[in-house]
Amino acid sequence: MPMETVSTIAAVRERVRRWRAEGRRIAFVPTMGNLHLGHVSLIETARRHGDRFVASIFVNPMQFGPNEDFAHYPRTPAQDARMLTEAGCDLMFMPDVAEIYPNGSDRATRIEVPGLSSVLCGEFRPGHFEGVATVVAKLFHIVEPDAAVFGEKDFQQLTLIRRMVVDLCMPVTVIAAPTVREPDGLAMSSRNQYLTEEERRKAPIIHQTLLAAVERLRAGERAFAEIEREGTEALEGAGLRPDYFAVRRADDLSDPEDGTKHLVVLTAARLGRARLIDNLQLRT
Repeated sequence: MPMETVSTIAAVRERVRRWRAEGRRIAFVPTMGNLHLGHVSLIETARRHGDRFVASIFVNPMQFGPNEDFAHYPRTPAQDARMLTEAGCDLMFMPDVAEIYPNGSDRATRIEVPGLSSVLCGEFRPGHFEGVATVVAKLFHIVEPDAAVFGEKDFQQLTLIRRMVVDLCMPVTVIAAPTVREPDGLAMSSRNQYLTEEERRKAPIIHQTLLAAVERLRAGERAFAEIEREGTEALEGAGLRPDYFAVRRADDLSDPEDGTKHLVVLTAARLGRARLIDNLQLRT
């Protein structure tokens, strides 16, 4: 069955209703387009959790700050459609801004997830996670999936959406897909294309610094502040501008204690025009 592309909420609901009447299970991957192999891995994961697969492509203005790259965010709809078709997608939902925000994104009802929206990346990108939570909630109500897949690369986003789903009693299972990396360890991201050749050569230091921190934690070190400070200094020494380098509890991103069993080390660092995020988890 060839992939179908629709742009309206009514069309998505009509297709999903038809599948539900056939007893199909619906899996969903929301994206902002400009797809790469990391997105393909999300799609492949989604296909294992449903009989019919929906992907959305929507560059969400609500999650971009006033000085961020909304206008210049790369948009590649023809390439995206080809990749989704090859990955076995059944329905591509590609709405315009007015379809999602009929009264404008600045006047829309917003969803905030307290304790997760304003820490780490939320501290440096005020309003970003309100935009994420709001658009994902809207998309969940439109598609009504049984399962939705999000990448672990944006671990804070994944954690926030899991909390929102529980708090708002949404009947959606949130599936985490592992981060997909380039051969040198750099996490795949649409923003990697902003890097110059020289910056691209520097960028793997992010993954290397995370690995070094995880090894210290695995060896039993629990001087979290020192590990964070040295990680920050390592990135600065390589010419990056880190927003943070943090060790947190993986379940809720709060500060860890000596006995915390499931940890995550997260960082966000600026390199030229790009703001790159990455993380590694550790179970002790």
